[in-house]
Amino acid sequence: MSAQSELAELGHRFLYPNYRQAPVVIARGEGAVLWDAEGKRYIDMLAGIAVSALGHAHPKLVAAIADQAARVMQVSNYYYNEPNVRLAQKLTAVTGMDRAFFCNSGTEAVEASLKLARRHFHTRGQPERLKVLAYTNSFHGRTLGALAATGQDKYKEGFGPLTGALHVPFGDLAATRRALGPEVAAVIFEPVQGEGGVVPAPPGFLSGLRAATAETGTLLIADEIQTGVGRTGAFLACQAEGIQPDIVVLAKGLAGGVPIGALLCKQELASALPPGSHGSTFGGNALASRAALTVLETLESEGLIARVRELGELLEAGLARLATEHPRKIETVRGTGLLQAAVLRDGIDPRGVLAALQARGLLLSVAGARALRFSPPLVVKPAELEEALGILDATLTELT
Repeated sequence: MSAQSELAELGHRFLYPNYRQAPVVIARGEGAVLWDAEGKRYIDMLAGIAVSALGHAHPKLVAAIADQAARVMQVSNYYYNEPNVRLAQKLTAVTGMDRAFFCNSGTEAVEASLKLARRHFHTRGQPERLKVLAYTNSFHGRTLGALAATGQDKYKEGFGPLTGALHVPFGDLAATRRALGPEVAAVIFEPVQGEGGVVPAPPGFLSGLRAATAETGTLLIADEIQTGVGRTGAFLACQAEGIQPDIVVLAKGLAGGVPIGALLCKQELASALPPGSHGSTFGGNALASRAALTVLETLESEGLIARVRELGELLEAGLARLATEHPRKIETVRGTGLLQAAVLRDGIDPRGVLAALQARGLLLSVAGARALRFSPPLVVKPAELEEALGILDATLTELT
């Protein structure tokens, strides 16, 4: 039995079986390329689900993590630590927000945003404003509060009644306005619905949403967990739309693979969660903060956000070409920047296609029911994008 087979068998025996791992053990990576325990090479168009913004083993990130680990990693939030303070300063500047709270994941950041919204209105003498308005097909996380806001029933099955959220169709501004009653504290939205199938908001929807929430005094929460940190060609996807939410939540690519989550908000919300009302043991630890600072600095020094716009156009054009060449297999392509999808025709098994792509050395993921999602590292090379498109082309050609 090979080392890879042995490790896969151990994982099958001892890990909790809530995932469907392929029998592949990833051993190392460099940039947008991975190798498994048997030495097989893969083009990584998944990036840990849009997490590895700087790719694998980026020398600046490796050096920063090693240096910080040799200094101090965790001191708790009873004290400040320099990387965290610097990160808060940097993030608020680049997003136009005023305050930063740190946690360990996107789900935790969403949960914090929901608690912040409720308590903000409690402190203002409006305790009836408890509900969050969210959108069908959305995904906001796995805790009970974040799951309640998620607009996909498949994630909720078996978890009992989940209260506190209302859902209207994504992109429907009229339905949104009708739902903005006096009990709604906040609206939470994704500029591009990632897990829902890489579905961008319709033109004009986000600006209309900002106007509607401003009129009713409702807080606007931008879930930029998958779209933020440059993935769509702006630091925040909202910035490309010219809107300023009241709250932004980030995670995934923020620390390049080190677990982190962040809630950013405007100054008027800073008093809603006083000391003792919310916290996170590991949130804002020095190691994760140093990693995130390095990601932000590298985005600037290497001009990666402008590069995302260029490479996004290349990827979009390549997927459009494949849709033209395989009209019976690809229904449509959509997305923005380096978050793109090729939506397979109904009747084609997306997981079977994933397995065939993996066998050829290409790693992708499925989003929604039938969307093959491309979310490569932001440092991916044009030649690697072309190689990935070529593998997809060959796989679709053989598909019957």
